[in-house]
Amino acid sequence: MSVALLWVVSPNSEVSNGTGFLDSVREGNRGLESSRFPSRDRNSMWKGRFKKGGRQGWNFGSLNADLRYSCLGRSRTENGRSFSVQSSLVASPAGEMAVSSEKKVYEVVLKQAALVKRHLISTDDIEVKPEIVLPGNLGLLSEAYDRCGEVCAEYAKTFYLGTMLMTPDRRRAIWAIYVWCRRTDELVDGPNASHITPQALDRWEARLEDIFNGRPFDMLDAALSDTVSRFPVDIQPFRDMVEGMRMDLWKSRYNNFDELYLYCYYVAGTVGLMSVPIMGIAPESKATTESVYNAALALGIANQLTNILRDVGEDARRGRLYLPQDELAQAGLSDEDIFAGKVTDKWRIFMKKQIQRARKFFDEAEKGVTELSSASRWPVLASLLLYRKILDEIEANDFNNFTKRAYVSKPKKLLTLPIAYARSLVPPKSTSSPLAKT
Repeated sequence: MSVALLWVVSPNSEVSNGTGFLDSVREGNRGLESSRFPSRDRNSMWKGRFKKGGRQGWNFGSLNADLRYSCLGRSRTENGRSFSVQSSLVASPAGEMAVSSEKKVYEVVLKQAALVKRHLISTDDIEVKPEIVLPGNLGLLSEAYDRCGEVCAEYAKTFYLGTMLMTPDRRRAIWAIYVWCRRTDELVDGPNASHITPQALDRWEARLEDIFNGRPFDMLDAALSDTVSRFPVDIQPFRDMVEGMRMDLWKSRYNNFDELYLYCYYVAGTVGLMSVPIMGIAPESKATTESVYNAALALGIANQLTNILRDVGEDARRGRLYLPQDELAQAGLSDEDIFAGKVTDKWRIFMKKQIQRARKFFDEAEKGVTELSSASRWPVLASLLLYRKILDEIEANDFNNFTKRAYVSKPKKLLTLPIAYARSLVPPKSTSSPLAKT
């Protein structure tokens, strides 16, 4: 299943050309090409101060009631105010109490927000640290970022256009994160996916650790290594994305939405958590850090749910069903009905409910976009509006996502971009809102 990135991109586009990462991962190559990027201590090669604490997620905490599980616990916001925690505990078949997926994910969000808050207290703002590299490496690092930009421009044209509004440092950092996510997705969803093993993903995760420790393997890794040294980006969302790739190696059914939600977080919600520290929060925003992270999380979930609903037929032909099994049963549908690929009244009713859920996540995500820095709003809004239109196209196809692939036409895209741009100019509300600090 393709990763739903925050930007608009063809899920099945190949990015392996020029990256050379698949062979190195399969073979366990851990060394860095000494002729291009000599292995050095982080403090000498990437002098930028290493900070953890990615900001992510958007106001997920106020999702409509039918998206929630029972609120069984309470937690604290960054200003000490109590708030309800959704989906805190669920009962296992054995009668034991287990933490739900939403609770697990929300704990990650709280950690990211807390790390960023500590950074804000110490620096007053999230600003890019100066790039300090050894003489002779500056050109190579610039080349690495340029290559990331080329990949982004080729496979995510709309988002790439939006990044041109960002400051150069933020723009390049987003490109580096984008490329790492694409490479990771290609491991299990690209042309060489059949050769990928759990051990290969273990090596890829170990390589990720090296990136965060200033030991990049190749030029694209070097761009990300420099990025995470200069922005408050935490490694946990990156690890979680790799975990989502592991799930795709062995799991092809999801018993309920709780299981599916966790998968969507792993492969898409994580992208939001990686990106918010780069995008930045508007200085005039009154929103809590947690709420901005929650809104970004909601956008990732919404994008992935949309991918799932768009690709039902394609995934079924690969033996995969990314639909809640219990909800299928409640609708009177089975796996055999999906494999048969016939649009029935039962299927239409089922799809309407799934689309309604995805739209609610989009609505929740949209509340947080205005809290981002002004230069970052347009690409995120464009992604949100265009991806949400895919749901409209599924409906226009009479819910036939078995043999028809829903897509947004080029004219509709062109009409959407100026709308997104105009809305991106709206500053954060100065009055109280569901995201505001109190």
